This record gives sequence, C-alpha cells and structure tokens, in this order.
Amino acid sequence: MSLLEINNIEKSFGDLQVLKDISLSIDQTEVISILGPSGSGKSTLLRCMAMLETIDGGDMSYCEEKAVTSVSGLPVYASKTQIKKIRGYFGLVFQNFNLFPHYSVIKNITDAPIHVQKRSKNEVYKEARVLLKKMGLDDKENYYPYQLSGGQQQRVAIARALAMKPKMLFFDEPTSALDPELTGEILKVLRSLADEKMTMIIVTHEIDFARSVSDRVIFMDGGIIVEEGSPKEVIDNPKNERTKAFLKKMSFNS
Repeated sequence: MSLLEINNIEKSFGDLQVLKDISLSIDQTEVISILGPSGSGKSTLLRCMAMLETIDGGDMSYCEEKAVTSVSGLPVYASKTQIKKIRGYFGLVFQNFNLFPHYSVIKNITDAPIHVQKRSKNEVYKEARVLLKKMGLDDKENYYPYQLSGGQQQRVAIARALAMKPKMLFFDEPTSALDPELTGEILKVLRSLADEKMTMIIVTHEIDFARSVSDRVIFMDGGIIVEEGSPKEVIDNPKNERTKAFLKKMSFNS
C-alpha cells in the first residue's frame, strides 16, 4: 500500500524555483534515502511532504487520502480537520532536535500523546519508558535536554516522534549536527527501526548508511530527481553524470 504519493510538486521561494515537477510514491515499510548537494531541494521536498511548507503546484495523498488536490493547476489543501488527521500519519525528526528545553525527557515524549491525541496518561508513560529503554536512555527520563549530549537529544527526539505512533517517519539530516562518534549512535537507532519495518524517508549525506539501510535511493540536484533506484543502482553504479560527480566528491571529502 502506498503511504505517500506526490505528483508534479512545484515549490518556489520568490523567483527561485526550488522544486520542479517532483513525483514520488512511498510504500509501507520502505526506507528511502534522499541524497544531493546543498541547495538541491532535498530538505525543501521533505518539508513539503511534512506540510511544514505549502506547495505551489501538484498534489499529495497520505494513506490514499488527499491532502492537496490540484484544481486548475493550483494546489488546494484539504480541510483543517482532514489535515490534522493526516498529520497524525507521520512523524518528523529535525537535525537540531527541537526538544522543549524546559521539559524533562519524559515530558518531551509524553506531552503530545496526552494532550494532542488525548490518550491515557498511564498508557503513554508506560510506552514512553519502553521507548527510552529501546533508545538506551532509560536512566535519563528526569534529565533536561541541556544535560544530554547531542546524540542523546536526537534519540529523545526519535522517541518523541515514535510516541505518536506514526505510520512513517521523516528525518531531515538527523546526524548533521553531531560529531562522528555520536553519528554512529543515531545510525544504529535508524538501522534498528529499518529492521522493524518502519517506513522512513531520510534526507542524509551519509552515503555508506544510505547504501546499507535503504530500499531506494533518490539523488536530487537543481530541484529535480536526477536518479532513483536501489542503492546498488544509484550509489554503486550511477548512470547520470551529476550523480557520479557528487558521489566522487563525497568519497573524496570523507
């Protein structure tokens, strides 16, 4: 089943067209990595899919429910009630964690399930503690974000997203704010989620990770999808010159 389908997405900021006619379908349990140089449009695409940015053209469906419909070439968003429901289908993990600094770890994780989803406090706390254990943070529930390392904060952010029971998770460069040692911690968590068949869309510059964990790799440049396929096709045997140049540069830099 297709969890997310986008067709002919367009997005501009002023005179700069950042996304040009992007179409993509994401199936249940798929792990998709989006690669590309800075300014290629990959983070903007993720933000449009997560409805943090509005699109200028095209349409989007989540779990076969229309979020945006193209009417006479213009995007029309669903009702507020419908959009709120659709937002519940996905979780988003930011590169800078975005935890509430004045909330403890456990409150960061439990606040939205209790107040937004109106779920039982006891049930939510119980599930939050299971998630903390899974993240290797079961001794940190009463800590505050400033008392944690970057890698620990990112694991709390992942637990917070999972606490909402989404059908898929979006990750916007989840390791870019971390040093190499802490990056390994997060990639290990993402790998375990992939093993559990969590649907994930990951904007990343970690080529080896994308190769090992992805079902599909998308390479973007200049606001378009230049190349798309299995890691073997896109990373190991790229056909497009732009993809080849990017991967060569990345391997040289690493």
